[in-house]
Amino acid sequence: MNKIIIIIFLLIIDLSSKQIIYYSIDLNSFLAVTSFLDIAHIHNFGISFGFLSGTFSPWIFILVGIIVTGVILYMLMKSTNHMEKWGLTAIIAGALSNIADRTLNGYVIDFIYFHYKDFFWPAFNFADIYISLGICVIVLHLLKDLNKRIK
Repeated sequence: MNKIIIIIFLLIIDLSSKQIIYYSIDLNSFLAVTSFLDIAHIHNFGISFGFLSGTFSPWIFILVGIIVTGVILYMLMKSTNHMEKWGLTAIIAGALSNIADRTLNGYVIDFIYFHYKDFFWPAFNFADIYISLGICVIVLHLLKDLNKRIK
């Protein structure tokens, strides 16, 4: 039950932040925060970093996202490891939020934009951070488990 509350809380943070960006910053505009961070308003019609943008209907991405999220939810229910459960919970929260955004808009709003001189990282959002952190937690858990097995 407490994982559901966390997922809902993370969904609210991500979707609210996207709404704030939508109504506060013009599309394809950038607001400098520091010399290496801008807040932007980007519409991502593809998947990660805009990959496959314009090649498929948003509904294909939504359907695939729902199926993958369902598999991850099943993994969460079957998991017996505390860290793995937290990682899977974060991934589910991020996936559901981006699915909701794409369902409502036909795209995902990305707004965190890092850059340094001529080096740029594609814009992303809080849901992407949740997914990335969840994957890192699981990978760290797997490496820790592998290290135990080797010793």
